[in-house]
Amino acid sequence: MFDGTGSPGYSADIAISGGRIAAIGRLGHVDAAQTIDAHGMAVTPGFIDMLDQSGRALLVDGHAPSKIFQGVTTLITGEGESVAPLNDNIINEEGSHTKPDWRTLGEYFQRLQGQGIAVNFGTYVGAATARAMVIGYGDRKPTPDELKQMQAIIADAMRDGAFGVSTALQYPPATYSTTPELIALAKTAASYGGMYATHMRSEGDAEMAALDEVFDIARTAHIPVEIFHLKVAGHRNWGSMPKVIAKIDAARAKGLDVSADTYAYTAWGNDLASFIPPWAHAGGTAKLLARLGDPQTRARIEKDMRTPSDAWSNDWLEVPGPHAVEITSVRDPSLKKLEGRRLDDIATSWHEKPIDALLDILIKDHAATDVAVFGMSQPDVTLALQQPWMSICDDASAQAPTGPLGQGHPHPRAYAAFSRIITKYVRDEHALTLADAIHKMTALPAKRMGLTQRGTIKKGMWADIAIFDPATLRAPATFEEPKQLAEGMYYVLVNGVPVIANGKTTQALPGQVLHGPGFHKG
Repeated sequence: MFDGTGSPGYSADIAISGGRIAAIGRLGHVDAAQTIDAHGMAVTPGFIDMLDQSGRALLVDGHAPSKIFQGVTTLITGEGESVAPLNDNIINEEGSHTKPDWRTLGEYFQRLQGQGIAVNFGTYVGAATARAMVIGYGDRKPTPDELKQMQAIIADAMRDGAFGVSTALQYPPATYSTTPELIALAKTAASYGGMYATHMRSEGDAEMAALDEVFDIARTAHIPVEIFHLKVAGHRNWGSMPKVIAKIDAARAKGLDVSADTYAYTAWGNDLASFIPPWAHAGGTAKLLARLGDPQTRARIEKDMRTPSDAWSNDWLEVPGPHAVEITSVRDPSLKKLEGRRLDDIATSWHEKPIDALLDILIKDHAATDVAVFGMSQPDVTLALQQPWMSICDDASAQAPTGPLGQGHPHPRAYAAFSRIITKYVRDEHALTLADAIHKMTALPAKRMGLTQRGTIKKGMWADIAIFDPATLRAPATFEEPKQLAEGMYYVLVNGVPVIANGKTTQALPGQVLHGPGFHKG
């Protein structure tokens, strides 16, 4: 048994009653409704996903197979934009393909819990969500009154159970947010005991400046910070992870409460539209498509993509080339044949330049295309993973090989990020010990999120437990064939109830909505 603290494994029996761990030790013969023989296996706390994207997917299928087959029992979501709260501004921008029957975060939680979920679920409230609700998708500062409205939205969400406020500053409309605006929202979250979690303004050429902004927010708002999917992006920046780590370590040494997470792949995943300069997104998707359709404006967009600038995170110049961009999902069914193909290959078949192919895909798919971008170096990724303040995420929505959650050609991290930590970084490369890897997926994130009743195997804790053989665990998902469930989880328990038993799903839905520190039960 590995208790999650980072201590070496040891042999023991575990008794579970009422969903919680009732006893640990040499328990001998006890009366039990069910006994699981885990002899020779690793018994660990269930894994905690520090950046999930399943807010809508769980309403489609609450069983979350891609998560539970990796041993993941708790999801933390809400990267910059959150599934709630909502108003007409957001619903109209998202389009008719979504028909939410909630408006507040509390209403969403009721909907989710009432439908049933296999995993535990918590979320941040998105700063961009508050911004869009109040001022829409334009590129401007909020007025003082509008900023107060945004703060009120954050406060309401914190009372509804959000864990803090989050940003994704590379994506409009968040890109238009100033540091003082973010500090104001972070102060509101901090007043309820919340965190500030961020996809920084840059992870590439301007990463050091982006870190300075993160530290400024942490210092001024007196708030703990989680940096989502810490990386060094862009081939010109490869080898810079030691500088990034040193800067974070220096901030921590000065008293700032800063930590980070990683999915530990050399390719990130995002919207193809993120290649477009922020000014072209102002006003929302309809405005973006109109600009792409105008020859003069399109020429300006292309020029900006080809021109080095510190004003925005220019993925086009940061990636090694068009072959580094793989289409992972499209919305338009007529474009399904593009999924799994690289941008240079598509451009060749369309007889045009790769940058034109990128812009044309956005037009054809109404700017709804997702991509995997191979823009990191393995030594940087491994070094980041080894840091003591680094936990694990997959930055992915719940998936299934077939059915409603089986659409698209996802980044393999959706199916394999957690299992791969063990198969690649522990078993194959010895970059981590098994105890360290488990700590990064259990007790470390639980402590970070204030989940005092989860993350370790200890008497009285909720019985979120994974049972597997580390020697035979497999993470078969690849970029070529991503829709493959992880293999080797013998049992996975959520709140004491098996969701995986004898390697197969039980269809049980014992997951709970988790509430943050400001939760006020009305």
